[in-house]
Amino acid sequence: MLLGIALPIFSQEINSGPRITALGNTGVALQDVWSLQSNQSGLSALKHPAASISYQNNYLNPELSTQSAVIAYPLHGGNVIGLSFHNYGFSAYSEQKIGISYARRFGSTISAAINFNLHQVKISQYGSARAYTAEAGLQYFVSENLIIGTHITNPGRSGFDTEVNAIIPVCLEFGASYKVTDKVLLNSGISKTLNSVTDIKCGLEYSAVNWLAFRGGMSANPFRQFAGFGCQLYDLKLDAAASSHPYLGFSPQIALSYEF
Repeated sequence: MLLGIALPIFSQEINSGPRITALGNTGVALQDVWSLQSNQSGLSALKHPAASISYQNNYLNPELSTQSAVIAYPLHGGNVIGLSFHNYGFSAYSEQKIGISYARRFGSTISAAINFNLHQVKISQYGSARAYTAEAGLQYFVSENLIIGTHITNPGRSGFDTEVNAIIPVCLEFGASYKVTDKVLLNSGISKTLNSVTDIKCGLEYSAVNWLAFRGGMSANPFRQFAGFGCQLYDLKLDAAASSHPYLGFSPQIALSYEF
């Protein structure tokens, strides 16, 4: 048990995978196995089981790394279940998050999902604390090329016990993705964190050939830039991205995915 400790800890930004990061760090209207970390309703597009692992070096500091993994398994009738794992930190301080998701497609126009998380904070010489949160997401298919999505994180405002001043943010996000052509995808989102900032994000993906895509994006508050690429060989996919922060520097990340 943690004894009388009050540290100004803010939960680390969840790694949503290099593709979503490169597209402006918003996946509320995207469909990907990494939707498990952004808007779980995007899982409904999966036709086959998929798994991915990712590594991120935060701000080029070797002691600050993030490891993530996601697994999704489609069932009959447009139902998909998924598991997500997230670890961030170093020897003196670390955060872990495990999530379980259920997504379902309703007809041809709506997809919805719910997700439950277990959070854990470990602090050297003090111990650990746990908390539980929920997430919910929705996607509406306006047309074959246009998707509108919304997602809320921690609507119950759960947090760690009062002995640990660690914040699990409440965040509401809304956005859209539009497939301009077979080669060009536009992505956008606006997010509001309770008692904090509102951020506007956008990104673009260009599929140069069937197996290679280039991506770029930005966000407004704070002003950040994102870039990356993805290449695919049969069912194996490699994605890489880098994000910039005006004060903290660059964070490269890489992910390897496989569709069974």
